Amino acid sequence: MIDTAEIKKEFLSNREKLFKNPQLHKDAFKFCVAYSLLVEENILRISGMGKLNFALASAGSFSRRELSPYSDIDLMFIVKDVEENQSEIENFVRMLWDCGIEVSHTVRDFFDIEKFLNKDLHAFTQFFETRFLLGSERVYQEWNDTIFSSIKNTNVEEVIYDFFADIQSRYAKYGRSAKTLEPNVKFSAGGLRDLHAVEWMYSLKNKTLLTEQAEVTQAESFINRLRKEGLCSLTECKSVLESYKFILNIRNILHLISKQRNDRLEFNSQQKIARFFNYKKGSSLQDFMKQYFKASNTINRFSKTMVRRFDEEITHPLSEFLAMNLDDDFILKGNTLSTTKKDLLTLSDILRAFYYRGLYSARFDEGLRSLTIESISHLENSEYSASNHQKSSAFFREILRLNRNVGETLVNMNELGVLHLLLPEFRDLVGFFQAGVYHNYTADEHTLVAITNVENLYGKENELGRLYTSLKEKEILYLAIMFHDIAKPISVSGHEIIGAEIASSVMYRLGYEEKEVSQVSFLVQNHLVMEQIAFRRNLSDPETLNNFTSRFSSVKELDLLYLLTYADLSAVNPVVWTEWKSDLLAELYRKSRAMLVDQITGEELLFSSVINFPQKSLENSDSSVQEHIDSIDDISYTQHFTEEEIMQHLKEIEKGLVISVFFKELNVFTNITIIAKDSPSLLSKLCGVLSVNDLNIHDARIFTRKDGIVIDSFNVTDFRTHKKVDTERYEKIENDLKAVMEGSFQLVQEFRRMKSKWWRIENKFFKRTGKVKIAFEEHDKYTILDVFSPDRLGLLYQITRKLSELGLSIYLAKISTKADDVVDSFYLLDRNNKKVSQNDYEFIKSELTTAIEQIL
Repeated sequence: MIDTAEIKKEFLSNREKLFKNPQLHKDAFKFCVAYSLLVEENILRISGMGKLNFALASAGSFSRRELSPYSDIDLMFIVKDVEENQSEIENFVRMLWDCGIEVSHTVRDFFDIEKFLNKDLHAFTQFFETRFLLGSERVYQEWNDTIFSSIKNTNVEEVIYDFFADIQSRYAKYGRSAKTLEPNVKFSAGGLRDLHAVEWMYSLKNKTLLTEQAEVTQAESFINRLRKEGLCSLTECKSVLESYKFILNIRNILHLISKQRNDRLEFNSQQKIARFFNYKKGSSLQDFMKQYFKASNTINRFSKTMVRRFDEEITHPLSEFLAMNLDDDFILKGNTLSTTKKDLLTLSDILRAFYYRGLYSARFDEGLRSLTIESISHLENSEYSASNHQKSSAFFREILRLNRNVGETLVNMNELGVLHLLLPEFRDLVGFFQAGVYHNYTADEHTLVAITNVENLYGKENELGRLYTSLKEKEILYLAIMFHDIAKPISVSGHEIIGAEIASSVMYRLGYEEKEVSQVSFLVQNHLVMEQIAFRRNLSDPETLNNFTSRFSSVKELDLLYLLTYADLSAVNPVVWTEWKSDLLAELYRKSRAMLVDQITGEELLFSSVINFPQKSLENSDSSVQEHIDSIDDISYTQHFTEEEIMQHLKEIEKGLVISVFFKELNVFTNITIIAKDSPSLLSKLCGVLSVNDLNIHDARIFTRKDGIVIDSFNVTDFRTHKKVDTERYEKIENDLKAVMEGSFQLVQEFRRMKSKWWRIENKFFKRTGKVKIAFEEHDKYTILDVFSPDRLGLLYQITRKLSELGLSIYLAKISTKADDVVDSFYLLDRNNKKVSQNDYEFIKSELTTAIEQIL
């Protein structure tokens, strides 16, 4: 009789020793093999090795001997008859669990082979990735023979194409870039699954099992097999294996520090693992993640190479009569580019190949791709002549002048390491990232995604699409995008200024003329300005418009900056480019363009845009409408609201109610407009009520009449769903707003209750920690205050409450959210309706910072 308690105690003790062994933490392969063998030995021990009518095999990472600490321990029971063996299998699985081995098992019979071959690719994959453990070896061998005999050549092609599609589906779900900032180390592009997919396709195509009984990981034996078969050079084999081992080690440590299966490498885990691996202080996180991105790029690149090889091998070759000689060195057949060269390629040769690739929407055949990789490795360790550099520069410029595929071509050049060979300044950008900010990619990947996104505007029937499509000198725009973040590795603060200098230096070296250099330098230096003005400033303020347009010497500069700003923001993170932000940028662009084209001031533009409203409305109304509009010292009021809404405001004001509330559905927001008599802390109270109703405030506009009547307009969404507010909630929101005005709503207590209610979900939504920054800017009429902070529930309420306590009146508030970060901007006057004294700046900063830090 097996003593399950004793086996469990011994197994868990040995497992804990493995998990805590510092030597094994340094070598992922040794750790995984040791853990896999420990599990195997205990399964054999528990079985008693009696005669069985079925075969028991390990599957998944267990069969690969690549078990991470909390990986599923997958077992497959292979039977001729399920019912006949059901009871014995159930008892055995129960015993394994009693002994502390928490397995995940499947029971398969021979009928499953045909069924899953046609219906479930993932399940079928497991069929030929098994390792025999115990039981009937005859059944196990017959199972494998049946699998491969059932796969006809047509099946092989179909299943391999299914694998190609499955890879793309996985990328769509987990990230198709090997440089995603918070990757899934198993499933994202460049993750462990990339190599597994190659192993499965190889196994299927060659109708062979890869699992061996040698005490090594499958990755080691598979890469060694490729090297022996000449399918992978010694250098590339070594690079791929080291990269896989590094990411597998990260997965192991990620499991250990999480104390559960966890494959998402989030920022807080990155910091812990960087310290675990003893990276140098100060640059530890950057250095660690750069190594990760280098490894993931290597695996992803290898995966693509092998996928191309499999594709070429199963695709019926085109006739040689269809081959076209592009020059003495390169041949195009269909959409496949190959080379006649046998020697290593020069940098000029490589760029010429990429030029042809982009021009003909082609791809490299496996031979050209492998030769390119080998040549780049050689070039990394050698110097090339000035004349060769001149030729290379010429082909690079031709790539930027392509009518299509510029972004895709540059992405592939970066993936193979070509870009930083040609542009050494680009090297530090590769793998660089800002921890904890709203970017989704490394700086190099963000840059190239931005170019691809702006290229995708071609032919689109919107303002940006028409602007890009009509642009003749797209090369200038591409260069501006290439260099806009080039100086971030030197200094994030002021990178636009340093970047402009670097852009000038590189462009002169590439042979560009003064005019072109000047254009790109201007765009790089100003690439942050348009979004800062659009998202933080009052676009109906003539001073703001005048200051912004004074930067431009031509309409063309504005057009290019608008496109650059779109490219930059659209490539940051899928949630950053919103319709609201699009509208704000478009508003700033249109107003600025009209001023430049008509050569008018901001005052003239704004006056001309509102002058018709009163005349049109007064035809069928009394003078009260005119008086109402005149009483508001902000001409943007008539732009912000429709004529119908303004008439409605006047009617509500004439009723003399304490508060009036209007709801309106916009494209992506719910607009809430509130009319009330101004009072101390009014804006703070309104923000507080909206916060306790689980609303996220994106924009606030304040219009005040001379008699103290305030018309406040808020654009909001539900903070959990990020969608418009359900109409069923309107009544409660309105009642709470009325209650706070009447003094019967205990706002402080409700706010605390809300924070207590949502603290768990708040931690999930807002992971960012960081410093609060307060900045002041002088304005003709107001003092502008910018608050930079990690986002939290009720942040705007906390800020407005403190500003009210300090005796400051808010005339405009703009809220710009970037994932977990916000920039809240306020136009302020002091209690005497004057600009805030600079002598009070430091005190306000201190008080406001303390108030915000209380909720961070």
